[in-house]
Amino acid sequence: MSKRVAVVTGASGGLGEPICKAMYEQGHTVVGSYLPGTDKEALEWQEQMRSEGYELFLYPLDVSDFDSCGSFVAVVEKEVGPIDILINNAGITRDAPLKRLQHQQWREVISTNLDSMYNMCQPVFDNMCSRGWGRIVNISSLNGEKGQFGQANYSAAKAGIYGFTKAIAQEGARKGVTVNALSPGYIDSPMVRQVPEKVLESIIGQIPVGRLGTPREIGKAVAFLTSEDSGFVTGTNLSVNGGQYMS
Repeated sequence: MSKRVAVVTGASGGLGEPICKAMYEQGHTVVGSYLPGTDKEALEWQEQMRSEGYELFLYPLDVSDFDSCGSFVAVVEKEVGPIDILINNAGITRDAPLKRLQHQQWREVISTNLDSMYNMCQPVFDNMCSRGWGRIVNISSLNGEKGQFGQANYSAAKAGIYGFTKAIAQEGARKGVTVNALSPGYIDSPMVRQVPEKVLESIIGQIPVGRLGTPREIGKAVAFLTSEDSGFVTGTNLSVNGGQYMS
């Protein structure tokens, strides 16, 4: 596969890191983003990745802000090269039952998890089409497929990703640009491991394969969707949830 520039938003997160590693192992130049104001943590993470043999560029980015995304894309394309692969992974949660869900909690999640899809894709999509090749993977969620108590904002944003993905997939299909969603289920990450043991056991009991997914499995699934061999796969959602939800 040709060496291409692959951008991963939310690079240092529980899913961002294995995705970055998978892109690097695929032979790409990897560019990660981190939340502005967390420079110290981001640089420490970058150094940790380097010590493991993974070299990557790292830039601050607020995915909820359209101008920030445009500036980020401009800097990356000037300093690193044209963006051929985009993985929209950055996301947040602000959980609460609807009766206690504040408007700010709603807006923060919609802005970060859904508006970011437009904010990041719009500045790179036309150039991908002009060059005749591109891969976009939008990270959704099991809870975008089935809904989740206390996550009306998160579930709505993640479900919205499917419609966005299908729409722009049609726009890029004849121009060599594929656009797909990927919906992880419960993955063995630090966040999931904070769930109380009995609750976690209950969750695993609902997963037909009988275990949590591994971060590497998510990275490898993204690697397939960004590969040369995936050119006939576009406008779809890849559910990686161990059979917990079969739509």
